[in-house]
Amino acid sequence: MAEILDGKQLAKKIRKDLKKEVKILKEKGIEPKLAVIMVGDNSSSEVYVKNKSFACQKVGIAFEEFFLDKSATEKELLDLIEQLNADQTIHGILLQSPVPKAIDINKAFRTILPEKDVDGFHPMNVGNLVIGEDCFISCTPYGVMKLLEEYKIPVEGKNAVILGRSNIVGKPMVQCLLAQNATITVCHSKTKEIENIVKNADIVISAIGKPHFVTSEMIKEGAVIVDVGINRQSDGSIVGDVEFESVNQKASYITPVPGGVGPMTIAMLLTNVVKAAKIQSK
Repeated sequence: MAEILDGKQLAKKIRKDLKKEVKILKEKGIEPKLAVIMVGDNSSSEVYVKNKSFACQKVGIAFEEFFLDKSATEKELLDLIEQLNADQTIHGILLQSPVPKAIDINKAFRTILPEKDVDGFHPMNVGNLVIGEDCFISCTPYGVMKLLEEYKIPVEGKNAVILGRSNIVGKPMVQCLLAQNATITVCHSKTKEIENIVKNADIVISAIGKPHFVTSEMIKEGAVIVDVGINRQSDGSIVGDVEFESVNQKASYITPVPGGVGPMTIAMLLTNVVKAAKIQSK
């Protein structure tokens, strides 16, 4: 039976530390503030934004939401971002995805000032991550690395397999693991014989959004399994990319869904906002 990587518990611990840090910053006249932009009326996005707002409230970070109608133009969005860039009371800007198809989301990410890009999607932050410079790291991979660190799971010299190559999780995850001297293989929709590749992995990180894709037959005994997938079933329940019950019997460590990587993503967003406030107030 695997040991559970409890993201909920670790996120709670991180929030507790951040609350103290925010209190000290406020005593110095600095109030960390996050601005979240949402374009359109995606119900999942609304839930995520609500969760972020609640988490900010818990640690004392000021939070402001900016809603644009789904008919909003790219120019309207970019103008709003520029306005928030210029606002010195705002330390972090987050653009909630998805956005309507008429808007180039990468152009929007590039418009956010790198020092306010608490999601780590600006090309400057992405580039700094690649060359090992200090930067804002995309929150989900950052959260995964914190979980591995908390449970003292060695990464150096290990074979890590990442399922999925998105800009949000897969690609930055590669850089985070490389920085810790892991050997990495990335699998995606065009990869052949995925099962054989996963079987050799010491660490498996799945972020493909396919319910129960990773089964116990695919993994080796004692592998570390990190499930980033969040898949809503027809009955409203949420499951991950990993077939938890069977994989749990064979793995050494496993993240649950929900309660694993999800809470860590938000905890690292808060960490980035506090870091941004400190950088900008200097």
